[in-house]
Amino acid sequence: MRIRIAHRTDYKYDPPAAGVIQMLRLTPRNHDGQHVVRWRIDVSADARLAAQEDAFGNITHVFSADGPFSELSVEVDGEIETQNNNGIVRGTVERFGASLFLRDTALTQADDAIREFARGVRAEKGGEALGELHGILDRLHEDMAHDTDDTEGAANAAEAFAAKRGQSRDLSHIFIAAAHYLGIPARYVAGYFRHEDGAQSDTQAQAAGHAWAEAFVPELGWIAFDPANGFCPTDCHVRVAIGLDALGAAPVRRMRYGAGAETLAVAIKVGQ
Repeated sequence: MRIRIAHRTDYKYDPPAAGVIQMLRLTPRNHDGQHVVRWRIDVSADARLAAQEDAFGNITHVFSADGPFSELSVEVDGEIETQNNNGIVRGTVERFGASLFLRDTALTQADDAIREFARGVRAEKGGEALGELHGILDRLHEDMAHDTDDTEGAANAAEAFAAKRGQSRDLSHIFIAAAHYLGIPARYVAGYFRHEDGAQSDTQAQAAGHAWAEAFVPELGWIAFDPANGFCPTDCHVRVAIGLDALGAAPVRRMRYGAGAETLAVAIKVGQ
């Protein structure tokens, strides 16, 4: 499938900002089932994008811009060719062994309720890792409400599980927490999702910036699971960045100089 992505973030500063520094994780890599046909990032300010890689092998771009300015825009436009690999992830950059992804963070720490949930899945599935992971996926999709507006900050896994609802990033944190408790390495993935009908409401346009999880099964390697949608990622998913949690794979990390208010508006369109 050929997927086109347009992702624009507009910032407004009042009073004008004296300057900004941003790190962008907005560039996907090639791997089995995903080929970057073209990709461009534009910044409205007079700034040079310095390409780097972070610790996990994600492509990053860092820029700084001197103000004062009252508005700033970051715009992404690109096309990706995808294939459905039934959730199996191969050909990716792997800087660390799978055991690193047993490490919990403040966002993926399991509490008693998540541990009880994971034990229930294990009792039902009989201790086979792949079956347990599909059990976590199915139960989360059935029991949790998916909030499609992903513009707010991430809750931690325990808070989202207690509320029985969350954004795609929150459901991914719960998935990771449960997998870790069962001794299965799991990590967070940030990317984009194209709705199969090709149509997007305003809410869906926001939700096209998507998150899911990957878990490691020794005989198969890394396998992707999308608890918000209840299935393993397909050729409708574009994988951009990985991390231990949503903060580690955040599309944008930013800092500005100067006091005052910052507001932002995000517009994402994912289609053919």
